Amino acid sequence: MSTYRLQAAYLPQGWVRDVLVTVSEGMITAIETSAPSQLQSSRAGEIERLDGIIIPGMPNAHSHAFQRAMAGNAEFRLTARDSFWTWRQAMYALANRIGPEDLQIVATQLFVEMLKSGYTSVAEFHYLHRAVGDRRYSSVNPLWEAVGNAARAAGIGLTFLPTLYQSSDFGGQPLKLEQARFFLDTDEFLRAIEQRIGDERRAGNDARNPMLRTGAAFHSLRAVPLDHLRRAALALRGIDASMPIHIHVAEQMLEVRACVTATGRRPIELLLDQGLLTPNWCVIHATHATPRELEGLAAADATVCVSISTEANLGDGFFDAARFLNMNGRLCVGSDSQSTVSPAEELRWLEYQQRLRKKRRGVLAAKSESHVGTRLWRDAAQNGARAVGQPVGRIAVGCRADWLVLDALHPSMAGASTDVALDRLLFAGADKAIRDVMVGGQWVIKGGRHSADEQLRGDFGRIMNDLRTG
Repeated sequence: MSTYRLQAAYLPQGWVRDVLVTVSEGMITAIETSAPSQLQSSRAGEIERLDGIIIPGMPNAHSHAFQRAMAGNAEFRLTARDSFWTWRQAMYALANRIGPEDLQIVATQLFVEMLKSGYTSVAEFHYLHRAVGDRRYSSVNPLWEAVGNAARAAGIGLTFLPTLYQSSDFGGQPLKLEQARFFLDTDEFLRAIEQRIGDERRAGNDARNPMLRTGAAFHSLRAVPLDHLRRAALALRGIDASMPIHIHVAEQMLEVRACVTATGRRPIELLLDQGLLTPNWCVIHATHATPRELEGLAAADATVCVSISTEANLGDGFFDAARFLNMNGRLCVGSDSQSTVSPAEELRWLEYQQRLRKKRRGVLAAKSESHVGTRLWRDAAQNGARAVGQPVGRIAVGCRADWLVLDALHPSMAGASTDVALDRLLFAGADKAIRDVMVGGQWVIKGGRHSADEQLRGDFGRIMNDLRTG
């Protein structure tokens, strides 16, 4: 058990100064916001003082770790009509070169970068299931194990989302050769998830302190025939009724048009029609959602995860965040293709997109919270916690001890009162002020450094050179 004296912290009730937080087995077990001075004095030798501004760590609700190896490598024009669909060819080329060792090193590097930027847990939307050229699926899967090993090495909380991926387009079109590694049949998918959850429970990793959580994902409506999606979704409820379930939907207009042609319904309409959405579901992107579809997502109490950096990088379009938040919709963020690994940047551009569209400022502030940075960080952290299915996103009793320490003396924070600290984080480059990071009661970043930095520098460089020349 450890006790920390926080100089200033953002708690669910707002900003509090001089607070005592007790952590046991990685979980916050007590918070004293008005502890008597004599108590603090009597326990002075047992208490670690944290100078700076302490805020909850951010869950990263959508990540494809292997794509870190292509960040910045597809930023050249091939044709006058380059798009998401042409970018996919470069992604497939990487997906068909990367092996388990490569993936583990790339993912470890990425997860360390996430920690340094303020992400303290991650939902890994994983569809690399088979070795190159292997037509059989093994329940002992080194590609799955590589991601778990990377999360443990980095010290980040992981929600692993094995992803069902069966067809190349609506109507159950066969997978293309470059998509073969992604295939699982529905029974393989369900058996593998059930086995994995059983293994976790036998290992004692339960809901009280889940540094590792298994959920499930459906790649998209075009990649999973509707009857398979329904059957799998209902079966997953029987395996674990609280399981996080994620799906890409309505990211691109071509996808929307193809869905209408094949089914007579738009993708989000089609998904809502199934009656499967619950508060455990996280819909990824929803870029091209109509007002009525947004109403349906909000009514289902599902979470929407946006990744503004990826959606901008791929030319996807603008998510109507202002409308969705006005409907009390739940919104969180993720790093997706890893073109940017920064929750502050995702949230900054979430607001800036709305400013550019509406030609106003402070669009995503709320009546209950006038500071845009505070509102967006608070809500994304709490909604992201639901999306990853972990007890995180708040500094509160019963939550995991995941927090960031901002250096109040950093130039980006100079002169800042606590009520503008999160505004500085988003809009004044104060992500550079993230000095220390705790996950599950363990310091994983101290003074901006991770214990694996030096080893990773050489390993990651070697893997990147191998993938470039392979």
